[in-house]
Amino acid sequence: MNDAPGPDAERALLSCLHSPRWARLLAGHRPYPDTASLLAAADEAAYDLSPEEIAEALASEPLPSLPEDTYSAAHTALNAAHAAYEAKFGHVFVLCLDGVPENEVLDRVLEDIRSRLANDPEEEHTVTRDQLRLLARERLSHTLGGARKRATGPRDAAPGK
Repeated sequence: MNDAPGPDAERALLSCLHSPRWARLLAGHRPYPDTASLLAAADEAAYDLSPEEIAEALASEPLPSLPEDTYSAAHTALNAAHAAYEAKFGHVFVLCLDGVPENEVLDRVLEDIRSRLANDPEEEHTVTRDQLRLLARERLSHTLGGARKRATGPRDAAPGK
């Protein structure tokens, strides 16, 4: 990330959180001495997102993915919960599922949607902002991990490994 040309760094950052100002800010403050510094800067920049920037980021967010073998009744319940959430708050439901075992994803998503439907709009705005920040952090860590793997490459691995 530190060595990438500015436009490439911004594109990579936009894949983590679709906020052009957030991506420009992070790309513009390079180089970062270490990953922890980059992640701290990403958190700080996410806390400063305006309501309009959050709306823009939310417009690009996909729904949380579910395991392929999730049965249809669960999909029906989840679709209804998503529709109720979007009707109440006017944007997609976002939830960082980092560290949630695959077999618990559906229950976690349904539980969180139902719980958050009880929030008032201001409270949900705060929760949504934090979930976007966590998603960006997770994606950025994943992007950096992939960059490190590409940097070391297969030629650096021991034969047979």
